[in-house]
Amino acid sequence: MKIAVITYEARGSYATTGVEDEDKILEVILKELGIDFSFEVWSDTSVDWIKYTHLLMKSPWDYFDRYAEFLDWCHRIKSLGIIMVNDIDTVIQNSDKRYLKGIEDRGFSIVPTIFNSKNHIPDLNACFDTFKTEQIVIKPTVSGGAKNTMKIEKDNWQVKQEEIQNLLASEDFMLQPFIREVAEVGEYSYLFFNGKFSHAVLKSAKSGEFRVQHFFGGQIHTFDPSLIELVYIQKIIDEFAADTMYARVDGVWIKGVFYLMELELIEPYLFLFTSKEGRENYKNAIRERFGS
Repeated sequence: MKIAVITYEARGSYATTGVEDEDKILEVILKELGIDFSFEVWSDTSVDWIKYTHLLMKSPWDYFDRYAEFLDWCHRIKSLGIIMVNDIDTVIQNSDKRYLKGIEDRGFSIVPTIFNSKNHIPDLNACFDTFKTEQIVIKPTVSGGAKNTMKIEKDNWQVKQEEIQNLLASEDFMLQPFIREVAEVGEYSYLFFNGKFSHAVLKSAKSGEFRVQHFFGGQIHTFDPSLIELVYIQKIIDEFAADTMYARVDGVWIKGVFYLMELELIEPYLFLFTSKEGRENYKNAIRERFGS
């Protein structure tokens, strides 16, 4: 068995602003387990993929900037019959946030969303009325790290009309009401390995910011979820991520209801530096998955 750990061209750049490089953490874990592995950049056309028996997806953190290329690569890997963890079909399906509609259709609450196709300019005034809100967040359906994410106001969005129209013409977008609880409390992330809960963090935005990512000044706090929280989140995992080695459930609690924002099954940052137990859980999940 030989494993390729999938990473990206600018390897390590994500960890330059206050979080640890999980490629390095994973490297130590794989060495501890005695696994034969190499890191490979998914977009490197010189890689001889057939020399690997398994691919472990970790940090292809530029896939959303090169989406057509990424999908072509995924289909090539699938055609070669190389085992990917998480499963290649899961990776492809999870790469476009339209998957959230399928989760909602199965009875789980998501942040209310209007999915907008490229080159379609929606009636934004009607969107504000539909959501019954004064603020809307616009973001691509294929994205990461709050790329091209914009918050607009009902009373002055026309000031940015040209910018908004240019964005909506460039790719598929999703429109959502601005969730005040995200800015005031934070976004909850629950980490699971091989379908079992491992650890959790709360990502909070800095004052005056609505994006919670650390590179926008956000803070990361550990917390212990309640049994009620875990029972509900486990249902999402059991329904949509039961066969995954790793999964992250992101969302917000509002008056006792969890609104899913993302079910991360491709390349979630796992916040391993926040939890020794989480690191061990990850290591054990890799051992179980690869039989080391």
